Amino acid sequence: MILELRDIHTFYGETEVLFGVSLEIGAGEVVALLGPNGAGKTTTLRSILGLSSVPSGEILFDEKNITRSPTHEIARAGIGWVPDDRRIFPTLTVERNLSIARKKTRFRAWSEKECFELFSALEYLKHRECENLSGGEMQMVAIARALVGSPGLVLFDEPSQGLAPKIAQDVMRTIGKLKREGVSVLLVEQNPLAALAAADRVYVMDKGRIVHSGAARALTDDATLRTRLLGV
Repeated sequence: MILELRDIHTFYGETEVLFGVSLEIGAGEVVALLGPNGAGKTTTLRSILGLSSVPSGEILFDEKNITRSPTHEIARAGIGWVPDDRRIFPTLTVERNLSIARKKTRFRAWSEKECFELFSALEYLKHRECENLSGGEMQMVAIARALVGSPGLVLFDEPSQGLAPKIAQDVMRTIGKLKREGVSVLLVEQNPLAALAAADRVYVMDKGRIVHSGAARALTDDATLRTRLLGV
């Protein structure tokens, strides 16, 4: 397993938000984390990244306990993040956004050239300030920025949010390419059918708890169960 969450409890102040969440991701595996708004999906990502308090339970990445590690150390260990609001530097160029994200981990380094092969549009935009990009182009920069940081695992938080259908499809295809390159992915996605199509396994959350886990294909094929859990 590249990532293991063992019975974690997460709090915002004195309010408990996650109640004994456990999940695992294998090396080179794509896992979808689905559920209604407010279920705790983004909080789970924030817990992994050290951005939310986890006083109880354990988080292991690459066989090391990172439960209470600072966020910068977690990033340096090899976890990349593509947040729902992208969080790229708007006044810097595409090229500069990528260059400042480079770091060495034990995992394979992605070159700028490889990122441009993934997203050919970025090569023509590399000298443009990011504030002048479209939403889809900004999402490409956010994904490329995560990759140049040499991740073993990338956390995607709502990657298709606000994107045109064609760009959203391209993002999902990119997740498939990452899997083929051996990069693990934890995917939180507002489009459950697209997420299930991209994932090997799925966890479903509700009210801060895992209420279902299993093969993504099984949930795709079982319309009754899918409707009950996801409403689609």
